[in-house]
Amino acid sequence: MTPEMLLEVMEATWGPASATRQGPWTVRNGLGGGKRVSATTAESDWQDTDIPQAEVAMASLDQPALFLIRDGDGLLDQALMARGYRITDPVVAYAAPLVSLPQAPDHMTTFPHWPPMAIAADLWAEGGIGPARLAVMERVQGPKTTILGRAQDRAAGTAFVAIHENIAMLHALEVTPNQRRQGSAHNILRAAAAWAQQNGADTLSLVVTVANDPARRLYASLGMQAVGQYHYRQK
Repeated sequence: MTPEMLLEVMEATWGPASATRQGPWTVRNGLGGGKRVSATTAESDWQDTDIPQAEVAMASLDQPALFLIRDGDGLLDQALMARGYRITDPVVAYAAPLVSLPQAPDHMTTFPHWPPMAIAADLWAEGGIGPARLAVMERVQGPKTTILGRAQDRAAGTAFVAIHENIAMLHALEVTPNQRRQGSAHNILRAAAAWAQQNGADTLSLVVTVANDPARRLYASLGMQAVGQYHYRQK
């Protein structure tokens, strides 16, 4: 998966409320939906004197100055560092062909559904995923679903999955703390893969912070491979 395709899939399956081209920049209005939908990216040749234009545009949206740095953005990374921007939330992307992933989990352990049930929203809220991020899910176009996971006859976790072209991307995987290490995240991923295959995708992808070692070990155990990375620079 190329860096361009990674960003395209993220934009389609977890997108901003709006995005405008201002000079060499794409400026995103996330409406409080988090870094990924609020970060500015460089889209063409830029100069150091163009950076204030992006800063003014982000300030006009009442958003912090935040840039997404992809492979190939090394010069921008250096320029922002010189201006006092710090690296935050380095992220790695994983992907795998659906045919290589484990089969769907046992019946009654997961429930794909849309729109999200109240219990799914409650699980997300417990993990800090509130109305602004639920709004991100609502505005996604194309096939999408919520996966509710169960363990010990209780709701244990949830995730959002959407498809762009032939690639499904999983977002907002959350397992309640007292239900972790019981296979719920594993089951949710398997259910996401099964749903994606049923809806025409051939690849499952996701992004996770570099610091989230338990999640990265889980994805590697399922045969998912690192396919890209990016980080943010924040003032």
